[in-house]
Amino acid sequence: MKKFQIKENVASWPMLHLKFLISLGQYICMLGDMVSASLRHPPSPRLFMKQLYEIGVASTPVVAITGLFTGLVLAAQSFYQLADKGLAGVTGLMVAKAMMTELGPVLTGFMVTGRVGAAMCAELGTMQVTEQVDALKTMAVNPNSYLIAPRCVAGTFMMPLLTIFSIIMGVLGGYLIAVYFFGMAPHSYMEPIHTQMKIFDFFTGVIKSFVFGILIVTISCFKGMTTSGGAEGVGRSTTQSVVIVYCCILFINFLLTLGLNIIHQYFFPFI
Repeated sequence: MKKFQIKENVASWPMLHLKFLISLGQYICMLGDMVSASLRHPPSPRLFMKQLYEIGVASTPVVAITGLFTGLVLAAQSFYQLADKGLAGVTGLMVAKAMMTELGPVLTGFMVTGRVGAAMCAELGTMQVTEQVDALKTMAVNPNSYLIAPRCVAGTFMMPLLTIFSIIMGVLGGYLIAVYFFGMAPHSYMEPIHTQMKIFDFFTGVIKSFVFGILIVTISCFKGMTTSGGAEGVGRSTTQSVVIVYCCILFINFLLTLGLNIIHQYFFPFI
């Protein structure tokens, strides 16, 4: 029995690869159809403004809390590790650097995925299994243009703004604990940030958040539009979308970190 199960699992690997390639092809086709349909018939401003509020404004509380407490933890850990070495003055720089280049974009992407991406997938998945998407097609309405395009544009636009807000809250949190708890002078915390931070660090966070915004919305919408199996299928697609987006954010973050630093080192070392 065990040998049979092992052979069965090995034989299933080609099918998994085939399913992955099929899903990847469908995802790329959805993106192409969404872009072409949106160029022919731009999304309604009303739908776009609604998604701006849902993705951006409604996410500010959770992003603020995440950024603030991340900054508090970073500053506390940095001070405890560096104070006995006489390097407590770089606490502010460490907080700002980490928030701007890595933690700000990644944690904001995680929070937006959990709050917005899962909701998008569940909403579109419910529409798919209840045949509301088919009803749109019978009325000559392109679902990719009507349902996905406003979300994609709004998510791409709002993610950099949310990331910048998260970075500000993180630096503020680090300032509060460093100055009012550890007794650092305010200029000792802020001065290294002004002198050592580069424009490249800012653009690194913005570019990452821009890419993450596209990934979050498109993958969540794709999983929702390909849902099947009723209520159970909606739950399964929502879980899968969150896990896939998390993995993609971590993997793409690694590639962007390497790529952007190589570009900065060889082409734009002066910024």
